[in-house]
Amino acid sequence: MPEITRQMLRDFLNDALPDGELSAVEKAVREQPKLREQLTEIRAEIDRGEHSLGAVWRRERLSCPTRDQLGGFLIQALDGDLYDYVEFHLTTIGCAICQANLDDLKKLNAEPVGPRTGRRRRIVDSSAGLLKDAARG
Repeated sequence: MPEITRQMLRDFLNDALPDGELSAVEKAVREQPKLREQLTEIRAEIDRGEHSLGAVWRRERLSCPTRDQLGGFLIQALDGDLYDYVEFHLTTIGCAICQANLDDLKKLNAEPVGPRTGRRRRIVDSSAGLLKDAARG
């Protein structure tokens, strides 16, 4: 494992490291008091609300694709450059939040159409009386 940097420690706190690196950083933090001190400092910076451009970029997840873009990626309906970026973001960057979002979209896509249609129908039917009462009132 290469030297553990401040950025790796930040990513560790944000659960944004690949599994292999995550466990290696955790082990190193447990074994090295100096790394524990750095981790405490970084946590304090985050709690204070660091306002550097990089911190705001990471905190607001400005490089993350939207859920609509992830859905387009899933059905391969994005233009080439955007598709390549989303693929890079998911596979090379390994964004855990976007991967979880994509996994959720995959589950929704795998859900049979019948139950979704039935659920929609039940919602509309259960709301119809309320809408009639509201129109009268």
